[in-house]
Amino acid sequence: MAGAYPPAMKIMATWSREGRGLAIGILIGALTVGSAVPYLIRGLTDLPWRHVLLAASLLAIAGGAVVRAFVREGPHRFPLGALRRAHGGRGLPRSRRSLACFGYLGHMWSCTHVGVDRPVPRGEPGGARGGSYAGLNASAATFLVIAIGALGCWIGGWASDRWGRTTLTMIAMATSGICAIVIGFTFAAAPALTLLVAGVWGITVIADSAQFSTAVTEVSPPAYVGTALTTQTCAGFALIMLSIWMIPLAVRLLGWRWAFATLAIGPFLGVLAMGRLRLLPEAARMASGRR
Repeated sequence: MAGAYPPAMKIMATWSREGRGLAIGILIGALTVGSAVPYLIRGLTDLPWRHVLLAASLLAIAGGAVVRAFVREGPHRFPLGALRRAHGGRGLPRSRRSLACFGYLGHMWSCTHVGVDRPVPRGEPGGARGGSYAGLNASAATFLVIAIGALGCWIGGWASDRWGRTTLTMIAMATSGICAIVIGFTFAAAPALTLLVAGVWGITVIADSAQFSTAVTEVSPPAYVGTALTTQTCAGFALIMLSIWMIPLAVRLLGWRWAFATLAIGPFLGVLAMGRLRLLPEAARMASGRR
């Protein structure tokens, strides 16, 4: 996954300049739908989990064949740079690097949990109860909650190109943080309410993802865009490992109602980081001067 994700963003960035936020947003939207497909397979079939993984893996192999046959870099290519370990920490100037990275880490603290911890519970250990969600079983409802994030990616890309990267990311993180606080308290209510809140969370938790990466492509030294994307992505996925480990501990200590609320900490800190980045003069380089 690490070998596909950052290079794909860099390749997509070579196809556009003015609409780069939307372009990378569409790419992350495709990734979001793809991440949800195993839940769709499980929701529509009675396949055991090993067969679900096999089916998803075969789809990944087919995707690799599509890339090999059809994907090329666009006309706005970045110059190549020599590969040195020291450049991993120099992909961004220090002030922008730290603030953009903190914003991304705040986003990543809660991002993956929409799929991993299933805010649409199936019963124990997912929450308070199982049952139908507007006629959908838990797996199909989870697919819907994750896949609808593709809409958030599209809207986020469109909005960030017009309003600015920091504006969009701050709005998206604030909204997803509120959803993380609220979702646990819906488990004892109507399943439709849980699905509604989870759907809003699914849209907003991923709407900002592509825009952090887009900002990196705009403010990094051109020869080291790939290095900067990879460094930031690695830090984000490392943090995910910690937050995934933390949720079961939070459940034991706080219960499910408050366990998800701990995921709001990251987005709210991310809002502060992006607000600080917004004030820097270098932020004018993002989205053609739209901060």
